[in-house]
Amino acid sequence: MNRAPILVLGGRGKTGRRVAARLRDLGAPVRAASRSTGTRFDYGDPGTWGPALEGAGAVYLVPMVEYVDPADVVAFARRAGREGVRRIVLLSARGEDGGAHPHQEPVETAVREAVPEWTILRAAWFAQNFSEDFLLPPVLAGELALPAGEGREAFVDAGDIADVAAAALTGDGHAGRVYELTGPEALSFRAVASLISEVSGREVRYTPLDRAAFVDLASRQGHPGEVAQTIADLMESIARNAGAPVSGDVERVLGRPPRSFAEYAKEAAASGVWNP
Repeated sequence: MNRAPILVLGGRGKTGRRVAARLRDLGAPVRAASRSTGTRFDYGDPGTWGPALEGAGAVYLVPMVEYVDPADVVAFARRAGREGVRRIVLLSARGEDGGAHPHQEPVETAVREAVPEWTILRAAWFAQNFSEDFLLPPVLAGELALPAGEGREAFVDAGDIADVAAAALTGDGHAGRVYELTGPEALSFRAVASLISEVSGREVRYTPLDRAAFVDLASRQGHPGEVAQTIADLMESIARNAGAPVSGDVERVLGRPPRSFAEYAKEAAASGVWNP
């Protein structure tokens, strides 16, 4: 195994910390980076890029384009290639009809051009959004009020993303590949609310909203206006069932099926995160 460090961006995030753990389990040298722990890294501060990249042979790239200027992510990817990084595994997002998501397309293009060995992971919505991110407070409040209609999404477990990323960062046969990462089935938010209620003992209901009502609610809950609009865009995509197609790429890479939302929900409930 190449002993050059693998730089893991978003080292405290839902996938980054899991990728770092998987790599350590494999005995790979890991450099976890974030704004606040480990190696300091901030897309908005190019002064942090050089120390993070020093000697790195591969990068797990989490663009966070909802909160970061995509131009900064593109510039970082290009610099990584100039500084000798040979392999980038990019966490991207699914667009409609299996293509690149418009927010992520410039970053995907930059990664393809920057390094000889690239792998793009176009992931469905994370199941962990309900226990580790912005959908946790609504779950705890007992209501998922969202502009997703009755559309369905093939929610993917963050652990499956991490396993695929670790395989692509350390193994052969993944260069030049685009993997679409989903769970084994597509579920509506109404079905998700029912599953969470069942395993948590907490009553959670789903209330469809129109876009304007959701943006107003999200803004009152403290989400910046642009972020609320971006989430609304994503939810409306779900309403159109753009996220419903199920891919077999997790199983193709890992040799096992992806975890179901029900399995995720049972584990999350057992952790106590949804305790009444």
